[in-house]
Amino acid sequence: MRIVSLVPAGTEIACALGAGDELVAVTHDCDYPPAVRALPRITRSTIAPGSDSLAIDAQVRAAVERGESTFHLDSAALTVARPDVLLGQTLCEVCAVTVAQLPVTLDPAPVVVPLDGHSLDGIFADIARVGEALGRREAATHLVAELRARIARVEALVAGARRPSVVCLEWLAPLFNAGHWAPEQVAIAGGEDLLGRPLVPSIDVPWDDLVAADPEFLFLLPCGFDAERALVEAAVVTARPEWQRLRAARDGNVYALDGNAYFSRPGPRVVDGIELLASLLHPARVSAPAGARSIRLTTPHVSSSVERAPV
Repeated sequence: MRIVSLVPAGTEIACALGAGDELVAVTHDCDYPPAVRALPRITRSTIAPGSDSLAIDAQVRAAVERGESTFHLDSAALTVARPDVLLGQTLCEVCAVTVAQLPVTLDPAPVVVPLDGHSLDGIFADIARVGEALGRREAATHLVAELRARIARVEALVAGARRPSVVCLEWLAPLFNAGHWAPEQVAIAGGEDLLGRPLVPSIDVPWDDLVAADPEFLFLLPCGFDAERALVEAAVVTARPEWQRLRAARDGNVYALDGNAYFSRPGPRVVDGIELLASLLHPARVSAPAGARSIRLTTPHVSSSVERAPV
């Protein structure tokens, strides 16, 4: 079987189901597991290299106004790939190729598997759907059961603990809260998300709203960035006069996290994200997942310390 993934989460799901060797092409953003970085790329981004958060936001908004996407499909490369199965998505028309954007000229026509999870249950349903399409139903059933067991373990470990207040920011210039499944991740991890609501998309957050919420913990997890890049982008918020008014900043409870790996992609590693959040909110009860990293902002000027789980 020849599989083409048009979304990084689809790539991760296929590999988690043991179908990595059947992937023949992926997107320019696909980077996990590391072996997929050697595969042919069938997409490109129009975002200018080196753009910071504010510049990226401006380019995305301009694309939306034109009715375009910042994520473009190479139709010729897709034809060369000769896919039997295409893993697509329906969630974001601006930052990924959606199922609706696929060419209709592929012959023979591949099976198209839409990924449309807006919640943790939706993500698990996507895993089952991919497993069915790839002839790996049993592997998908086992994977979902394993992920649910890990969630149950975290819930048991944090049961009865006080729930610190939390805000997760999916973008920093301008501010956006983390939506969809992220509030579920926070709740399972033993926190109370003050700005996010489950299954509701991310929305822009005025600084006054963030100051009024005044969370005990602030997690910076910009979409598409790892923890190190999130730390760099954090300069745009730590320079604000409102920064010192935030309890989380004063108490040293601001963390730059890998949004790209654990929070932005609707794939198996959202459960790693739950475990990571729980390890920060309840360190005496929960350990971070192996290899996960968090960068604590220890001063208002982005001096920091890196905390990694043992591998």
